[in-house]
Amino acid sequence: MHPMIDIQNVSKIYHPGENEIRALDNVSIQIQTGEFIAIVGSSGSGKSTLMNILGCLDTPSKGKYLLDGADVSALGDAQLSRIRNRKIGFIFQGFNLIPTLTAIENVELPLSYRGVPRAKRRQLAREALDAVLLSNRMNHKPSQMSGGQQQRVAIARAIASAPSLVLADEPTGNLDSRSGAEIMRVLHTLHDSGKTIILITHDDKVALSAQRVLHISDGELVS
Repeated sequence: MHPMIDIQNVSKIYHPGENEIRALDNVSIQIQTGEFIAIVGSSGSGKSTLMNILGCLDTPSKGKYLLDGADVSALGDAQLSRIRNRKIGFIFQGFNLIPTLTAIENVELPLSYRGVPRAKRRQLAREALDAVLLSNRMNHKPSQMSGGQQQRVAIARAIASAPSLVLADEPTGNLDSRSGAEIMRVLHTLHDSGKTIILITHDDKVALSAQRVLHISDGELVS
């Protein structure tokens, strides 16, 4: 059985030539379905570039990226967008919620882009908010919720379409330690339900709760 993610000798090069910058330099990684992986590195190490490639937000300059056995390295924007919609849920440090929408409307929004009918959207959004224990906040706007609650809405939005892969980029970065621990509990519950989780963090304590930790430095995988 093929791994869910197979990164083969991937480089991301900016300004090729004399002054080239290798944001990623010949990185190879395999991640199996159902794993919980943390990617750790200091600012500028290349971890965000790697996350963008893993999430089909960017393509490598060199090398191959096989997602579920399919080569996505050289696909165009429209094809990558379809893959993101169907397979990948994103959680960001800054929540990225729309302030004028309620929690349930925020969760429904990506589903509407996918053309999911209204009644089904509402059902999936309710189930996702229930999964992150926010049933009682469905009609609250972001300004009426704590940071931890807003991040749980963002997680509900990421999982409402039942993606097989969840990418979390510094999901606890803007939260106090109690809210951060709450978010990690939610991610572990998702992992227990069978999701593949990839977490980017600069926090070693957060990383150590994953099954496996990958360290990136200067664009290279060092351990």
